[in-house]
Amino acid sequence: MNVREDLLRVHHIEPLSRANGPGMRTVIWFQGCSLGCPGCFNPQTHPFEGGRLWTAERLFRKVKRYSTLSEGLTLSGGEPLQQGEALVSFLARVRRQTSWSVIMLTGYAWEEIGALPWGSAVLGYVDVVIAGRYQARQRLARGLVGSANKTLHFLTSRYTLADLMQVPEAEVIITPEGQVRVTGVDPVHRVGLQR
Repeated sequence: MNVREDLLRVHHIEPLSRANGPGMRTVIWFQGCSLGCPGCFNPQTHPFEGGRLWTAERLFRKVKRYSTLSEGLTLSGGEPLQQGEALVSFLARVRRQTSWSVIMLTGYAWEEIGALPWGSAVLGYVDVVIAGRYQARQRLARGLVGSANKTLHFLTSRYTLADLMQVPEAEVIITPEGQVRVTGVDPVHRVGLQR
């Protein structure tokens, strides 16, 4: 977890993505996760070292640049909820200053989220939560749900299950610098990559 509670450790920010939630979205992958789900597609996000440190205000200013092109934020990881107090501060800014929706993917089970000291506060700023440890034996990889044991929680009326089922399972992004990034709930299988 963070050494300082006012900082967020971020692995990567994808300015615009169609494979991480309904519509065009800005995605933040947090750096650091102690849950260690076997078979996780993002093991590089597990160490609590690495990534980049941002204050909640600076991270908000960074992602707000995309708000005219993006309909919302998707929070993934790593584990967003292991950066609780700073995450609450960041999400409060998002809600006050944008009309963005917020989708959060977490390895915590729904019941565990409520037990976290900042769990209820985070949920007050989120539209959809996809909760639960990734279980490779129950792999699903549809509608933003990695495995069948995960639970979906629609906290506002902004999205429905049908909206999530419309999300592409993968996308390939080529940056202006020529970098190739593959993202989504099923990028390895959809674009034929080898692990």
